[in-house]
Amino acid sequence: MSRLKSDELKKLHQKKYRQQFGCFLAEGEHLVLELQKAAETNPALLESELYVSDSYQDWPGPLHKTVVSDKLMMQMSDTKSPQGIIASVPIAALQHSEPAPVQRAVYLFETQDPGNLGTILRTLGWFGNFACLLSPGCVDPYNAKVVRASMGAIFHVPVEIDVPLSTLASRYAAIGCLDMQGEKLTSGTFHQSDCLVFGNEARGVPAEQLDAMNARAFSIPGCGDVESLNVAAVVNMCVYEINREN
Repeated sequence: MSRLKSDELKKLHQKKYRQQFGCFLAEGEHLVLELQKAAETNPALLESELYVSDSYQDWPGPLHKTVVSDKLMMQMSDTKSPQGIIASVPIAALQHSEPAPVQRAVYLFETQDPGNLGTILRTLGWFGNFACLLSPGCVDPYNAKVVRASMGAIFHVPVEIDVPLSTLASRYAAIGCLDMQGEKLTSGTFHQSDCLVFGNEARGVPAEQLDAMNARAFSIPGCGDVESLNVAAVVNMCVYEINREN
């Protein structure tokens, strides 16, 4: 990856420039540490560029490092108080020509909230053996808020973008979705699911498309007065349950 100029780095807060330049920013010690850890098994990540303020000029690791001014660090940062260490990461290093060989997948249909997506990636990174498939219209997984909320899981969880809902049936034999009238999540049938589909925060998933792919409906029993659960919380419970030993 060719090194970006300072005026190009500042533009990476916008999706169109992330797509144009083929990289995104990861800010803070924790994200950089996770990046370096992931580079041990994914050498393509070694093409990342590290930008640091004077206080981090002795930061150890294999990434090429450039000391930048406080002014540029402020312009690159997505937070009010820059941490002084930011990596520019090549998107291509996290994308694969073939689907990752994982046991199961979580499919998100038009998820809009970057915090939700980041939290979901963090959950999948914790449990492992899950890919995250994103439909067209989802929030950009390389959005700074997503990257930050993922706590570095973005470097460890296989992510596919712009995956049409209609393609799932040809890839997965047992597709599960959430519905108020579905079987209990604790049923043995749920544990057979190899792809779990979760809908948009407000609109869910088109019912006719779920019917077309023979998706099996499951529900999370509740006894409170709240009408719905946050999608990230639902994914957390589902992934925990599917990994739980019967």
